[in-house]
Amino acid sequence: MTAKEYRKQTKKTKYGSKKVELDGYIFDSKIEARYYEQLKWLQANDQILFFRLQPRYLLQEAFEKNGKKYRKIEYIADFEIHHLDGSIEVVDVKGVETEAFKIKKKLFEHKYPHKLSLVTYSKKWGGWVELEELEKKRKAVKKMAQLGI
Repeated sequence: MTAKEYRKQTKKTKYGSKKVELDGYIFDSKIEARYYEQLKWLQANDQILFFRLQPRYLLQEAFEKNGKKYRKIEYIADFEIHHLDGSIEVVDVKGVETEAFKIKKKLFEHKYPHKLSLVTYSKKWGGWVELEELEKKRKAVKKMAQLGI
């Protein structure tokens, strides 16, 4: 094994997740690969029309100002789901909402009509859940505990 292969093998992301290969695709985390399996099941059981991996959305064009060139800003989501009713949902699978995601979410929401969901998996709360909803539930439980309920 070369040094390059070793570094590639042991390289982890900023949040400690490990890359996973499934069906020839490389996912940034185990949880993202699990969501892919969920989408495959939904499609096989006619719950969704289809889905795409790693769709790109242009948030801001490249431009030049005062002789300086600025690169375009793109958002690369984890999945794009086409529902039976014709709606499109863009999904990112994360355990936490990063600052970079918050900014890109605002830009995306301004430019595109699609629903943008940030989902995670919580066994305690019944499986796949939007991160915002999970945080609300956790906050409510914490408040109830503080009140002694």
